Parts: sequence; C-alpha cells; structure tokens
Amino acid sequence: MANIKSAVKRIRVSERNRLRNKSYKSAVKTLIKRSLAAIEEYAQNPNAEKEQAVRENMKVAYSKIDKAVKRGVLHANNGARKKSRLAKAMHKAESQAS
Repeated sequence: MANIKSAVKRIRVSERNRLRNKSYKSAVKTLIKRSLAAIEEYAQNPNAEKEQAVRENMKVAYSKIDKAVKRGVLHANNGARKKSRLAKAMHKAESQAS
C-alpha cells in the first residue's frame, strides 16, 4: 500500500477506471457475440424477421462500441475494426441469402 496521499488516491482512481473499462469491454464483446449469432442464424434461414433482429443487434453493438471509443476505453481504430467486421459478416450473410 502506498504511503503518499496522492499515490493512494491514484490507486483508488485507477481501480475505479479499470472496473468501468472492464464493464464496457465485456458489454462490447457480449453484444458482438450476440450480433454474430443473429447473423449466423439469419444466414441459415433468411427471412425479414431475422433480418430485423440482426439490424437491431448491430445497432445496439455499434452504439456501445462508439460509446466505448468516446470514453477512451477502446482506441478509435479498434472500434472501427470491430464495426467493420460486423458489417462484413452481415454483407456476407446477405449475399448468401440472395
């Protein structure tokens, strides 16, 4: 444990930030997995209902990724890469469906 007041405070602040960052990263991963699962399901059996579910999942995932980037949890390029991979998976599923 640190002896200096400012060091003690930095420890508390960094722990708080670590937990917040962990929460954002976990939520992003969960939403991406959910979106990819919905895309896979849509690719297996395409219909309008499943496409709507995919679009909704992607919208929520994009929003969370953007918020994580804005908060500094993810680097901007990392967020862009995650969104690009989701879009690429969706385009691939759409092309298979047609």
